[in-house]
Amino acid sequence: MNIEMKKNLLLLLFVLGCSVVSAQEVKYLTTEEFKTKVFDYSKDSVWHYCGELPCIVDFYTTWCGPCKRLAPVMEELAKEYEGKVLFYKADTEKERELAGLFRITSIPTLLFVPAEGQPALSKGAAPKEDMKRAIETFLLKKQ
Repeated sequence: MNIEMKKNLLLLLFVLGCSVVSAQEVKYLTTEEFKTKVFDYSKDSVWHYCGELPCIVDFYTTWCGPCKRLAPVMEELAKEYEGKVLFYKADTEKERELAGLFRITSIPTLLFVPAEGQPALSKGAAPKEDMKRAIETFLLKKQ
């Protein structure tokens, strides 16, 4: 096997290995992505969730202390609830239209979106156990 073939094989193995072991991560949303993945408010005035799995949208800014403390919790929860709940982040300074739509006045603010039904906003950074309880009871409907 020549060197070029070995390089290609190693690259293929690396890519395949990474895709197998990668867990769900928190995804960053732009306003346009929000419209396709969560709710297209430009086309509909009545709430209709676009996704199949429930989700949480974390409205944050990069300079916010509580937002920074919440970020690793969101990452942990994304891994724990992989395949059950989607986790998104929206930077309120970059996505002003989106922040205005939900009247975000304090950060972090979390938007809990069940697969069916109305979403709910929660202000502030809650402890991981409280977030898990909210996910289980509100998003996954377990008592």
